[in-house]
Amino acid sequence: MQTSFKKSALSMGLLCALALSGNVYATEKADASTQSNLAARQEARIQTTYFLSPYLRSTDVKASVLGDKATLSGTVSEVAVKELAERIALSADGVKSVDNQIKVDPQYTYSSTSTDRSYGEAIEDAGISTVVKSKLLWSKYADGLTAHVDTNRGKVVLTGTAPSKEAQAFAGKLAQNTNGVVSVDNRLEVVAPKPEEAGSNSIGEAISDTWITSKVKSTFLYSSQVSGSDISVTTSNGIVTLTGNLMSLQERNMAIELAQSLRGVKEVNRIAAQ
Repeated sequence: MQTSFKKSALSMGLLCALALSGNVYATEKADASTQSNLAARQEARIQTTYFLSPYLRSTDVKASVLGDKATLSGTVSEVAVKELAERIALSADGVKSVDNQIKVDPQYTYSSTSTDRSYGEAIEDAGISTVVKSKLLWSKYADGLTAHVDTNRGKVVLTGTAPSKEAQAFAGKLAQNTNGVVSVDNRLEVVAPKPEEAGSNSIGEAISDTWITSKVKSTFLYSSQVSGSDISVTTSNGIVTLTGNLMSLQERNMAIELAQSLRGVKEVNRIAAQ
């Protein structure tokens, strides 16, 4: 009887041990899966940021994550780009340290076999198109302007119609003066508005000073020829006042021209130039 009890107890103990080890294994497996998924998300986030960066998208830099440590590999042409890659990796949630094994070779050039736009280039082109469209809609030529904007690797193509030669030329100038734009192919056709449409600026009177100030600041921010952060903008009854110091008379004149081009702006007080 006692022997039978011992065997039974031994069997129960073995079963409990097996069950416990099974639970531990299942937990460890789940933890490993969670860690693997987290690492994959971190790597994807870092790599996506590399693709979006104009300094890193044309490189072969790669990131792998294990625990809270990211390891970087690849080759770049400048130390500054290597440091940028490390800062980006450190900004990923959960990454506490970086083993930066990126090599710096001043003669390095990345040769891609694909003629298609990269993910980063496509995103940047979409952003440029959105900015150009917005700037055109904010302008005093918005009424009667039907413009379609297409961007490919920084090259902008404008198609559609403009109400006048002046509006057509300004649309091209506005697009060219946008961050990231390499060139502008202005294909807008001049189509004069019908007599009943001419002069019907129904939206101009309802524009607030707050709207004008916001759009002037945004226009400067997106401009490739004006340092928007150096200019203070205030608006009162449609009269815009610009204050600050700019590096040249050309930059000053461009800031004034951009402000004057916006809907609802009646006058622009001059800005100082260094």
